[in-house]
Amino acid sequence: MSNWDSKSMQHFENEIAELFNKGLIKYPIHLSSNNETALLEIFTGITRDDWIFCSWRSHYHCLLKGVPIEVLKEAILHGKSIALCFPEYKIFSSAIVAGQLAIATGTAMSIKKRGAKEKVWCFLGDMTSETGMAQTCIRFAMNHDLPITFVIEDNNISVLTDTRSVWNTSKLMYELSEFPNVLSYKYRNNYPHAGAGKRVQF
Repeated sequence: MSNWDSKSMQHFENEIAELFNKGLIKYPIHLSSNNETALLEIFTGITRDDWIFCSWRSHYHCLLKGVPIEVLKEAILHGKSIALCFPEYKIFSSAIVAGQLAIATGTAMSIKKRGAKEKVWCFLGDMTSETGMAQTCIRFAMNHDLPITFVIEDNNISVLTDTRSVWNTSKLMYELSEFPNVLSYKYRNNYPHAGAGKRVQF
């Protein structure tokens, strides 16, 4: 869908980090790193007509869905980093924990009822995957055979807390289940949960 590669994606995030640390972005941002290869592989199966739903860390998803770099950068500069929505490119983000899940599931139900061919891809973090909302939406989608894939982006961190330590387990629910409509990948983000590591934002 795009001409992006790992190096160019990293360059974009580094540029956003620099703008944030210089105080030119005065709003919350959530950056990614070390998950470029995984996302590039997943997006080889995503078409222009498919729908993307993400959380607050969605710069890469927007780039790979085809949002022009200047449009995305402008939105980030104007405080929309954690809730990037570009209907014309069929990509929506939510700054609310699990906020995208029910909307993504409902969109998939609509697609099935209309007999359309597009598909929904819903990206969520590892801690969000443990919520009741995630478990309900995943199970509902599976039981109703909805055209949706949930992609769990597992960096084993919920803000500053180790996800598996919180739940006192070595395996999260998605690792113990056999839901066919769930993909996952693990990565270690070089950036902190929020911001770029050199400037206090709140």
